[in-house]
Amino acid sequence: MTEPTEEKLPISEFYKVIDFLTLFKSQKWWEAVVIFEAYGKRSIGLYLWQKREDAWKRKHKFNIRNLDEWSKLKNAIEQLAPKLGPK
Repeated sequence: MTEPTEEKLPISEFYKVIDFLTLFKSQKWWEAVVIFEAYGKRSIGLYLWQKREDAWKRKHKFNIRNLDEWSKLKNAIEQLAPKLGPK
């Protein structure tokens, strides 16, 4: 579900953005999940940008390149997530 009223993602023109979802956005921070294509292959990127001097600068980026990577990541998060609760 692309957000058409959203400003353009601050991602290199090298990547073809297929779709994205903003998770959080404020005056200073922007978090999004982006599916993009490079060299004919699609990846999902988890991005965090920080606004500095009136421009968005990438602070963090984490890519998921295939379903096997996603499965490993999902299993690890599901295993650790219950530990986020009260001690």
